[in-house]
Amino acid sequence: MIVDASGAGSEVNCPSCGMAVKVPEPDVTNIVPHNPIASSAAAREERHYSVPVREGPTEVLIKKPNPALGATVSEGPLQMRIRSIRRTDCMEVGHDRFDDKVSEFLAQVGEQNIISINSLAYTHLDMATRQLMTDYGVMIVYKG
Repeated sequence: MIVDASGAGSEVNCPSCGMAVKVPEPDVTNIVPHNPIASSAAAREERHYSVPVREGPTEVLIKKPNPALGATVSEGPLQMRIRSIRRTDCMEVGHDRFDDKVSEFLAQVGEQNIISINSLAYTHLDMATRQLMTDYGVMIVYKG
């Protein structure tokens, strides 16, 4: 039978014969502290890391992201902007607000500044179901 060190000096009943047995004082030379992290699979995994060493200037490993979908293209006096609105981004607590968001944006830009409105179809990974889903959106080209 195994008893925790806090039970030292107490009496317990033997599970096989039922007789009272006194738990001896712990032997300090035989105590091994239990570290659950050290015995885990992650602690037994060997990791070998290497850090690149360079003589000259280092290369940039973190690239800047592409400009946002509301990018600006300007050449001469004409300045065009592009705005893409995806239906997935317009879902709020189970309600589809795609039409409202597109209407709000078009009203904000003004009809005289709209150059074109194009429909988009795209696929994305649904994190809940882990499936590729097909969805739609619009790309609006306007003067700004």
